[in-house]
Amino acid sequence: MKLLRFGDAGQEKPGLLDSNGQLRDLSGHVTDITGATLGDGELKRLANIDPAQLPLVEGSPRLGPCVNGVGKFICIGLNYSDHAAEAGMDVPPEPVVFFKATSAICGPNDNVEIPRGSTATDWEVELGVVIGKTAKYISEEDALDHVAGYCVINDVSERDFQIKRSGQWVKGKSADTFGPIGPWLVTRDEVPDPQALSMQLDVNGKRFQDGSTSTMVYGVAHVVAYLSQFMSLQPGDIISTGTPPGVGMGQKPDPIYLKAGDRIELSVEGLGTQVQTTVQA
Repeated sequence: MKLLRFGDAGQEKPGLLDSNGQLRDLSGHVTDITGATLGDGELKRLANIDPAQLPLVEGSPRLGPCVNGVGKFICIGLNYSDHAAEAGMDVPPEPVVFFKATSAICGPNDNVEIPRGSTATDWEVELGVVIGKTAKYISEEDALDHVAGYCVINDVSERDFQIKRSGQWVKGKSADTFGPIGPWLVTRDEVPDPQALSMQLDVNGKRFQDGSTSTMVYGVAHVVAYLSQFMSLQPGDIISTGTPPGVGMGQKPDPIYLKAGDRIELSVEGLGTQVQTTVQA
C-alpha cells in the first residue's frame, strides 16, 4: 500500500494511492495515519479494503507529511562513504546519530524556507524508514519486522549552522520546513530490498545527486537494530538514513547553496517524488 495524508496543513485526511495512481479517501476507515495505524494488524486490515470502494479524491489536493504525530525524527550522518569523502570526513566506525526537531516536518511539496541569516542551505535526498512496531534491544535479523514502510525525505540542512556554530548538528537541521516527508508511506511488503533503491535529486533541472541505497555504509536493518540498543523505537518514529554524494556543500570548485526561488525535485525508486520551491523565511 501507499498511504498518504491530503488536505490543508493541520487538517489533513488519511488516504491511499490506488493502482491507477488515484487518491482515495480512507477517513471512513481510519482517523489518521499515525503510529497507531502502522502495526501489522492494522495495516493488514487496511490492505483488505478494496480501493475501488473508497471515495475518489478529486483534483490535486496538497499532500501533507505521510505520517502524523511523529515522536522521534532520527537521522544517520555520513552513511555513504562517497558523501563522507566529499564532506572531507572519515567513514564513522559506528553510525553517526543526530535528531531533527519534529517541528521541521512538512509536506513533500510544501515550500522550503531558507532561514534568516542563512548563506548555506543545502539539500539531501534520503531514504526514510517508518517504524511500525516497538523496537527495543532487537537483533539485526529481526529489525525489518519492526518497519512499517519507507518514504522519501529531504534532509534540508544549513551547513554554517550545522558545522560552524558550535555544538550539535541539530541546529543546522531543524528549521521549519527542513523535513519534507512523503509523498506517501510505501509499506514494507512493496519494498523487498531497501538496499536496492536508486535515488536522485535535481536543483533547477540540474542533476546533483544520483545514487543508490546499495552504497550505504550501514544498511537499514543494521541501523534499526543499532538504534534500538540506545533507545526504544516507537510506532510512527522516522529514521532518515543518510544521503549519497552530490550535496551543495561538496560541489567543486565552490559549494552551491539554495537561494529563494530555487526548485528542488527528488525521488527514491518506488517511493515517489517530492518537488519544493525555496522561499525566504
